[in-house]
Amino acid sequence: MTADSKPFLQIVRGDPSPEEIAALVAVLTARAGAAAAARNGGAPRTSRWADRSRLVRNTFAGDLGPRGPGSWRASGLPR
Repeated sequence: MTADSKPFLQIVRGDPSPEEIAALVAVLTARAGAAAAARNGGAPRTSRWADRSRLVRNTFAGDLGPRGPGSWRASGLPR
């Protein structure tokens, strides 16, 4: 830290342990990250190709995937 810069965080009262200071920094970092995500429209979207849930077979309600001629092509594509 240079002589002309001010500390980002300053404890003005009490005698916190290093663990308490680390917990405080973790909470402040999480809050700042949540605020930044809210400003940017929430969590980043995952592409359908990168979504691993498409690899799990959806068997409820009898949906077993595409059937018929050419179904092997459609079986690898996201729905």
